[in-house]
Amino acid sequence: MARWRDIKKGKVDKKTQIKEEKSKIKKDFIVSVNPFLRVKAFVTDMFMIMMPILYITTYFIMNGKDDFQSNSSAHLVTTTLFGIICVIFWVRNGQTPGLKAYELKLIDDTTKKPVSIGIAISRYILFLVSATTILGAILPFFREDKKTFHDLILKTSVIDAPNPVKE
Repeated sequence: MARWRDIKKGKVDKKTQIKEEKSKIKKDFIVSVNPFLRVKAFVTDMFMIMMPILYITTYFIMNGKDDFQSNSSAHLVTTTLFGIICVIFWVRNGQTPGLKAYELKLIDDTTKKPVSIGIAISRYILFLVSATTILGAILPFFREDKKTFHDLILKTSVIDAPNPVKE
């Protein structure tokens, strides 16, 4: 980073200075993956994790769909159980089955490692809030870094993470 005095005396080109500052900003700038890939990963997680939970709750614990639909505590229990499972996957290796299927990974922006348990729990709760609002649903489509509401608040990112080939 050049000093103002050096720029004034012509020792450092002003354009070079601006490029250096922009490159420094871009170095810390993490771009999340395409929102459509994230939606695909979420749908995969819903089928692989949430559907078995709903099936077991509806047909083995309760007496069918009518009992399940009329019982609001059953909705809360299944959503909470889905959240607990997602939090465990995020903390353990940064990938739910859906994220792994599309070679994506959830990381903390500061450490570049999987998130802590507190961040993971907060992220799930904020996800529930942002998924139910129109702004939360369309925000990543209008941002340059493709981050969702909960990623912005908690400083997390979903990035490309190709799975290593096992032989």
